[in-house]
Amino acid sequence: MAVHEGNPDPETHARPELRGFGEKPLAQTARAAASLRRLSALLLSLEHEHDVVDEMVARFEEWEQVLAASAPPDPRPRVGAHQGSERRVYLDHAFDIGSFNPHFPEYEFLDIEPGNASGIVNFPVTYEGPPGLVHGGFLGVFFDCVIQQHNCSVGVAGKTRMLGIRYRRPTPLSTVLDFHIDRRVTEREVLSEARLELDGQVLCSAELDSVATPADRLTTTAYGRRR
Repeated sequence: MAVHEGNPDPETHARPELRGFGEKPLAQTARAAASLRRLSALLLSLEHEHDVVDEMVARFEEWEQVLAASAPPDPRPRVGAHQGSERRVYLDHAFDIGSFNPHFPEYEFLDIEPGNASGIVNFPVTYEGPPGLVHGGFLGVFFDCVIQQHNCSVGVAGKTRMLGIRYRRPTPLSTVLDFHIDRRVTEREVLSEARLELDGQVLCSAELDSVATPADRLTTTAYGRRR
C-alpha cells in the first residue's frame, strides 16, 4: 500500500488482523506489478519506435509460454465448492490491490480510524484520459478501493450497493494528491463520503453505500489455498 515505487512487499507489510478475503499476493508479483506499471508509462511516453520495444515483445511471447505452463489451466477463481487445483487462487482484493495488480491505482493510507481515514495517491500516465488528466473511470475504481479497504480495516464492511461520483475540477496526473474518507455505520448500511484534494481544493468526491456486515460474517466464502 504505497504510492512510491519500492513499496514494502505485501508478505511483510503490516495489515489488520481481519483476514480471510483470499490469498496474499506473492512478493514477486508485487515487484513485477511495480515494474510493469513503470514500463507501461514509458511505452505510452515514447516519441518514436525503439528497438528495445521489439526485443521486449519477443521476450514477452517467450515468457508467456513459460508462465502458462506453470499457471492453472482454468482461469476461474478457486472459491466456494470449487477448490480444485485446476483453478487459480483468488488474491485478497480487500487490501492494496494496486500493490500487486498494475491495472489498479496505487495508494497509501496515512491514518485509519473507524469514523475517518486519509491518505495519498499518485496517478501515473497509464491512467490518462484528457491530456495530462486522470480518466474519470479510474477515479471511480480508486474511490471504491480506498473506501472498501477502510471498511474492511475497521471491521464492518460489505458489498457495494451504490457509488456516486461528483467531478469538480480536473484531476492531474503524476501529482501527489490527498484523499479523505468520512464514514458512519447504521444497522443495515455503511455510508462513506470521500474526497480527493490538491492543496486543499476538492477535485472530486464520492458517496458509497455498502451493506453493513459484522466482521464474523464477512468471510463466509471459502477461498482456496495455494497447493
